[in-house]
Amino acid sequence: MVIDAAKVSSVARPSPVEIAKVAELLGRRPEVNFEVVVVDSKGEPVVIRNGPIMENGRPMPTRYWLVGRELSRLVARLEGDGGVQAAERAVDADDLAIAHKRYAAERDSQIPAGHVGPRPAGGVGGTRQGVKCLHTHLAHYLAVGGDPVGEWVVQQLEATDLG
Repeated sequence: MVIDAAKVSSVARPSPVEIAKVAELLGRRPEVNFEVVVVDSKGEPVVIRNGPIMENGRPMPTRYWLVGRELSRLVARLEGDGGVQAAERAVDADDLAIAHKRYAAERDSQIPAGHVGPRPAGGVGGTRQGVKCLHTHLAHYLAVGGDPVGEWVVQQLEATDLG
């Protein structure tokens, strides 16, 4: 299997059509400002980049979110087969710690100056160490690279017929 995903350079608010597509994929209206940063070959959203603070003021620890339906399904299957624990065993802990720090630094750099409310914490998907969710690591890897767990997920999906 080859992952159907390509980075896009979105720096603008999504269009009403993109908002509707992401809402359909999530099963609800997004509650945070986001940009579509990875699409598939049909131009459908695969990964969104979230702002750090939700509309209601709550922190949003998940900077990169895997929204592509088919890819999310395949990753869920990998998780269900023990993928989180397998990834933790397979990936160098120091490399993973670096990925968490980079993720948090990027997300936190987007918190508005003067923000006094709660702030997001942790690294990839809000985790301070280890692996919490393969979806968030894959989203991070597809969007910016440098995530050893996301890279591991790609290798597993490409080496295994999960379809």
